[in-house]
Amino acid sequence: MQNRKLGRTADHRKALLRNMATSLIEAEQLETTEMKAKELSAVMDHLITLAKQNDLAARRSAAAYVRNVEVDDNGTTALQKLFNEIGPAYADRNGGYTRVVKTRIRRGDAAPMAIVELVK
Repeated sequence: MQNRKLGRTADHRKALLRNMATSLIEAEQLETTEMKAKELSAVMDHLITLAKQNDLAARRSAAAYVRNVEVDDNGTTALQKLFNEIGPAYADRNGGYTRVVKTRIRRGDAAPMAIVELVK
């Protein structure tokens, strides 16, 4: 499968997608450039599929990717939210967990922007 390089080195690209995936889990909506949004959509679909499996191997695979940051005041982390809330919400859905909506052209560099959101 051909992946987008996004003008970054492999380490930088992986860190970018990890941070964006964690932010999307926290906020459930994120605005970024269109190409980053398309890559993030593929990553999030894979993470939600792991969350639907809800076994130890899937949790470890997701934990290796998602940053360990607190989502709310209760001390819930992004990984816990992924497995306790987001995964069960898509239990009866067979893919297509994210939506990419094109929004505008960014003023500074004319980059096409898009919103990535979790489908409800």
